[in-house]
Amino acid sequence: MSDSEDDRMSEGSQEEDFSLGNSDVVTKYKAAAEIANKSLGGIIQYCSAGKRTVDVCAFGDTIIDQQCQQIYKKNKKMNKGVAFPTCLSVNDCVCHYSPLSTETTLLAPGDVVKVDLGVHVDGLVAVVAHTFVIPDPSNPERATGPVADVILAAHKAAEAAVKTIKAGVTNQNVTEVVKKVADCYGVNPVQGVLMHQMKRYIIDGNNAVIGREEADQRVEDFQFEDAQVYTVDVVMSTGSGKPIQRDARTTVFKRAVDQSYRLKMKASRYVFNEVNRRFDTFPFTVRSMDEKQGRLGVVECVKHDLLHPYPVLFEKPGDIVAHFKYTVLLLPSGTVKATGLPVPEYVSDKQVSEEIAAVLATSSKTKKKRKKKKKKKKAAASTMDES
Repeated sequence: MSDSEDDRMSEGSQEEDFSLGNSDVVTKYKAAAEIANKSLGGIIQYCSAGKRTVDVCAFGDTIIDQQCQQIYKKNKKMNKGVAFPTCLSVNDCVCHYSPLSTETTLLAPGDVVKVDLGVHVDGLVAVVAHTFVIPDPSNPERATGPVADVILAAHKAAEAAVKTIKAGVTNQNVTEVVKKVADCYGVNPVQGVLMHQMKRYIIDGNNAVIGREEADQRVEDFQFEDAQVYTVDVVMSTGSGKPIQRDARTTVFKRAVDQSYRLKMKASRYVFNEVNRRFDTFPFTVRSMDEKQGRLGVVECVKHDLLHPYPVLFEKPGDIVAHFKYTVLLLPSGTVKATGLPVPEYVSDKQVSEEIAAVLATSSKTKKKRKKKKKKKKAAASTMDES
């Protein structure tokens, strides 16, 4: 979505300042981030072998909505809630798996689970993704081997990206760091993954960082600037990193605000009205509305480009994928990682290079220039000379 479309979403409040220069805006971003982190933590605790993936996703969306209802209660008009529906992608599944209530897929011991979600407060978004392993009672040891390698690679690359992002640095610098970490662990960044600038009601702004550059997959170069908000989005695979669609149903969609069409089907009009009324420009899942009408209605909406689909992607069976996503704020004090949870110390025989270790060791805070104070004696002597 373009910046002009962002202005359209802010109609009636053009005088308001939604930049990071406004402390109230920073507070809202941090409130959204806190809810995202708490929701992620709750989902991780909720997950266990035998749980249906759909129940976990529904649980995640519910706790986001419940927490959002507890803040800014006096402002009845403020919009807040899910900015990206909870997705639970397991093992070789790369992303966007948020099943309908009729699906029966269960979590199993040893599954590598990727949780992806987003929260917004007054249209200001915080997103987060995390990878963890479902405990196996018969093997309580922490993950090792390729599973540990790919999780650590994704995590270290995301952390290194955060350390790299600051005013004056280019998006190419971040892409290079991600590749270097992948090489250290012998895994591959997944094709097509983009880190976007975010603005009010925009989760995928024009400025983008590509996680894996190819001859036919590139983005325009740019420099990061102060007072911007970005996602750091890293997906690694033990396989080729070239995901494909299989037979999993696409259930996550987003409104294309620059398109219009007079829909023919009643179910399609129902879906379109629900999207405009409840989700604005944010992605949603068909599970969040009447599923029967939703399944029917999205077909015509997608056909006429009113909705953008988020297809469920997979690596080859047996490959393992890991995903970490953070929200970062470029504040005057430095780059702040607003979302994300700690990762256990998985056991790997690989490690980052000295170059990446140095990047990870750097501070994200901006050094303040100290003003030199004039010595009183010099000032006094100058006064005497002038006299």
